[in-house]
Amino acid sequence: MDLRAELLKSIWYAFTALDVEKSGKVSKSQLKVLSHNLYTVLCIPHDPVALEEHFRDDDDGPVSSQGYMPYLNKYILDKVEEGAFVKENFDELCWTLTAKKNYKPDRNGNSIVSHQDAFKLWCLFNFLSEDKYPLVMVPDEVEYLLKKICTAMNVELNSCELDDYLSQEPQGQGGLTVWQFLDMVNSGRFLRGIEQEAISMAVEEVYQEVIEDGYLWKKGQLRRNWSERWFMLKPSVLSYYMSEERKEKKGSIALDKHCCVEVLPDRDGKRCMFCVKTSSRTYEMSASDTRQRQEWTLAIQTAIRLQAEGKKSLHKDLKQKRREQREQREQRKAAKEEETQRLKQLQEEKERKLQELELLKEAQRQAEILLQEEEQRRRQQHEEMQRTLEIQLREAEQARASMQAEMVLKEAEAERQRKRILELEDMQERLQEALQQEVKARQDEEAVRYAQARLLAEEEEKLKQLMKLKEEQEEYIIKTQREKQVLKQEMENKNKCLEEAQKQLEEVRVNRQRVDQDVMAAQRKLRQASTNVKHWNVQMNRLMHPIGPGDKRTNMSGGVFAGYQPFLSRRDSSLK
Repeated sequence: MDLRAELLKSIWYAFTALDVEKSGKVSKSQLKVLSHNLYTVLCIPHDPVALEEHFRDDDDGPVSSQGYMPYLNKYILDKVEEGAFVKENFDELCWTLTAKKNYKPDRNGNSIVSHQDAFKLWCLFNFLSEDKYPLVMVPDEVEYLLKKICTAMNVELNSCELDDYLSQEPQGQGGLTVWQFLDMVNSGRFLRGIEQEAISMAVEEVYQEVIEDGYLWKKGQLRRNWSERWFMLKPSVLSYYMSEERKEKKGSIALDKHCCVEVLPDRDGKRCMFCVKTSSRTYEMSASDTRQRQEWTLAIQTAIRLQAEGKKSLHKDLKQKRREQREQREQRKAAKEEETQRLKQLQEEKERKLQELELLKEAQRQAEILLQEEEQRRRQQHEEMQRTLEIQLREAEQARASMQAEMVLKEAEAERQRKRILELEDMQERLQEALQQEVKARQDEEAVRYAQARLLAEEEEKLKQLMKLKEEQEEYIIKTQREKQVLKQEMENKNKCLEEAQKQLEEVRVNRQRVDQDVMAAQRKLRQASTNVKHWNVQMNRLMHPIGPGDKRTNMSGGVFAGYQPFLSRRDSSLK
């Protein structure tokens, strides 16, 4: 019965998606195609005769949901066997039909969840929705689902903001439709600042937790090798397949009250190991991490407990408990509201009687007050009329006095304005004269400047550097009076520079004299050296040519030093 209810929810979405005109009816040709696809995904043998017979062309027109239910129950739902088909393929078929018409993500690609994540949220919505049509999910279940998604991302859900959103969102049948729920998630109001990949992983984790399937490594019984298998957990059986498409079933583990789950130490190169012990065999498995191992061991232990208690699914059991708790809260709330309403009615009755008594007393007091007020009103009218006449008289006298004072002020103001006009005319004439004088002074100043420039040009040939300084001084004189101090400072700096240049020139002259003295000393040393060379040359000639008997002494001046004389004369001239 639970499987039939789950399938009907998805089929209801497919049927309403084909109802284009929203009349509650779908054409026979579309229902024929839908039925054929349901046969395929539910792995039911096709019955083309019954299909053609039920949906033959006639004049009956479209078929309503009530008209389609007999065929759906007899030829499809009654033949469905749990575990004989892949429910995810069945959900994808119904999702494809309904999402094309109703799901409208952001056209700019700014949706928080992807299309595949939206499909998983749609499956979770169907699981948690109420068992009445049109399908809605109550606010408590919406908060439960969002909390599980946020918990998977280690994020805390803002319950106050969610309550504000749900109070503003129009809710039909006491809850949100799946399209309102998807729009709420895609708005990013509760998942702001979180990357799409993190949201996708959280949705996948919650989806796998509810569906109770995933990949594990399993050790073989005969070959004792490790193989990765896709496991699917039900309260009565743990099935495993070749891949997550679940096309090739490799085996199953029957779960009963005699089964148990134990954690194993790491070995054979595998980590995060655990085993499921049955009465006939022990199955060894390995998870990807410690957290996944803990989730699987807890889920299998819960499935064994549910099997012993005769229950079908942990999440369905939790859903039923949450529903019972909501119903109890609603009953307590209704009883409390009924008691409050009854007390409110008694209080209103008591207040009504007290009000009637007060009204009678008030009517008597009002009659007495009216008589007093009438007498007081007549007396006040007389006094008010008298005061009004006196006030009007005083106001008239005050207005007359104020008008006279205002006339005096106006005349005085007019006299001041006339004097002011005369003063302004006089001031205008003086300003015009001053302007003319200023223009003439500027012209004279320009003539003087031109004369100074001509004089400076004549003096430029005499001393260029001094002329440059004077030209700069003349150019600075043309500037405003504000810049005179700066000009003087610059002139002083330039004078200092000129003085420094003269000092440097003196130093150069002194250095030149010192160098000349050094040159003269060098010439003296050179001449001394030349004399010494001549002397040593004579001595060497004597040593190399011994004096024989009867030899005449040769003139040494024409000897060896004769060759050095041109060199010495050239060196002396260069030093000079």
